[in-house]
Amino acid sequence: MIPVAFDYVRPSTVEEAVAALGAADEAKVLAGGQSLLPVLRLRLAAPTLLVDLAGVPGLSGVRLDGDTLVVGAMTTHAEVASSDLVRRHAPLLAAAAATVGDRQVRHRGTLGGSLAHADPAADLPAVAAALDATYVVQGPSGRREVSAADFSVDLFTTALAVDEVLVEVRLAGADGWSTHYEKFHRMAQAWAIVGVAVAVSRSNGTISGARVALSNMGPVPHRSVEVEAALTGSPATPEAVAAACVSVSSGTSPVDDLTASADYRRDLARVLTARAVCKALGI
Repeated sequence: MIPVAFDYVRPSTVEEAVAALGAADEAKVLAGGQSLLPVLRLRLAAPTLLVDLAGVPGLSGVRLDGDTLVVGAMTTHAEVASSDLVRRHAPLLAAAAATVGDRQVRHRGTLGGSLAHADPAADLPAVAAALDATYVVQGPSGRREVSAADFSVDLFTTALAVDEVLVEVRLAGADGWSTHYEKFHRMAQAWAIVGVAVAVSRSNGTISGARVALSNMGPVPHRSVEVEAALTGSPATPEAVAAACVSVSSGTSPVDDLTASADYRRDLARVLTARAVCKALGI
């Protein structure tokens, strides 16, 4: 299908982008376009204005701010996956970015675009939740920070105001943590039926800390605090991990759709979580 008619602007600063968003009746931000363009063609969205961020300098790239890894919102998945800084300081993010879509999508799609689109089946929002990421957004009053836990509000809905732009994502150092991202999908470029992002730390054969986040188990990424608590203090053995992961779907709300039933997703989440934790621990 052909999208409805819309106006188009290509601002040269974040301030110009924010002003354009605030002045429009209904505007959408164009980042990589890998999520937005299909939605426009299906007429599931009909904005009056597209604000293209491709011309705004400083929104892409990876840098260190002290011990904090900072990734620009317009950094592509391919750039995230191949960045030595990301691989060193946030290997979970690099590994997950390398699994997004296919090669073409990874070279056009952006980290910020994926996070702001807030698709419940997307890989990176769950990874950001597991890493306790901080989102930096800019609006008419300047910049503010939003925690990953508060950023995803509902299905395809975030804490971004209509006149705000996601500019960067900040991740604390992951020294002492081992990570893994595990997902199940029917084909390489398909959305995950269930995805699991984990980060664990170990001391003297015991799991000393754990973070577990699920994708496609509800309208927003789900942090499984029950499993995190059950894992913490447990022996770093496959048997103990499997026992701790039994309750991983508690508090989730998976749906029945053409790819899987809700019950199948619950069982899959249990299997994948145990698998991801074991791989992170190397056991």
